[in-house]
Amino acid sequence: MKRFMFLLSVLVFASFTTVVTQFSAQEIINKTIENAGGSRFDNSSIHFTFRGKKYRSTRSNGNYQLERLVSGNDGLVHDILSNKGLSRSVESCSVKVVDSMITKISDGVNSVHYFANLPYGLNAPAVQKELTGESIIKGSSYYKIKVTFNKEGGGTDFEDEFMYWIHKENFTIDYLAYQYAVDGGGIRFREAFNPRIINGIRFVDYNNYKTDDLTTPLSKLDKMFEQKELKLLSKIELENVYVYLLEGILF
Repeated sequence: MKRFMFLLSVLVFASFTTVVTQFSAQEIINKTIENAGGSRFDNSSIHFTFRGKKYRSTRSNGNYQLERLVSGNDGLVHDILSNKGLSRSVESCSVKVVDSMITKISDGVNSVHYFANLPYGLNAPAVQKELTGESIIKGSSYYKIKVTFNKEGGGTDFEDEFMYWIHKENFTIDYLAYQYAVDGGGIRFREAFNPRIINGIRFVDYNNYKTDDLTTPLSKLDKMFEQKELKLLSKIELENVYVYLLEGILF
């Protein structure tokens, strides 16, 4: 009888432990953002170079500026995407962006900053998060978070779908995948490497993989990666990363 009661108490305790350690998708994302820098993102200026182009993001008091600086045949082209929209200057002289190019330029600037600052941005109002399961990659356990976007506020690529593999103990995004529709569509799977903390904010680089089968569910890409069925397409590496934490209101 005593043995039975002991086993029963162990089962009850194990059941209780399972309940209290189960996180929702929102809680997992919150922990991941906090682990990557949390509120530091909200008042900071982040500078980096990506594929020969310079980028800067500045956030203060709920406002933002995402910048790209590119040296071209006409001189230095400076694009700024902010709460007020898109602006462009060439050699410090303001130029008008034709309507047909506004979306393309804005998406190009926003996309680089989005990936560079992950997981920041995953709590934006248009983001829909769902915990779809768990998996094991290279011996580590991960939560699988599916991310989609509302049409309202989700940007021009609101139909894109993302999957994030978040380490169950470290709360880091070690792998991610996404499916996009522009330029004929495609599927990408990224493996994070070279994690580093710069002034309290976490950055990573990525090995960028692809599959040519566009019917492949994102949720299966982790197994395909383990089985070496994905093709390495490129490396996503941020260089010359600087972080300045800001005080006061800039905008």
